[in-house]
Amino acid sequence: MAGDLTGVQAYQAAIRSAQNVAGGGDDKAEAPEFNFGSLVTDAINNTSGSLGHAEQMTAASATGQAELVDVATAVSAAEISLETMVAVRDEVVRAYQEILRMPI
Repeated sequence: MAGDLTGVQAYQAAIRSAQNVAGGGDDKAEAPEFNFGSLVTDAINNTSGSLGHAEQMTAASATGQAELVDVATAVSAAEISLETMVAVRDEVVRAYQEILRMPI
């Protein structure tokens, strides 16, 4: 069940990062630097882990070692995680295209 929470954990990490950036005061040494690249990398790793967990649960179900409910939960979590990554990718591409259209 721990693998099912990867999407939720990614959201929580993103919220913590955003709060650290938004709540940063004058002292920059205390607030961690916001790194969009590492945030995206972590989200991709979490999505990959979620997909791998769903595959493992599916294989375990085929051999009779896992319940169908656990498989359905793992596949649903992987699907949500993948849909979230696709939506983020689409927004990043849209933002990049918008930047390219800006007059210099």
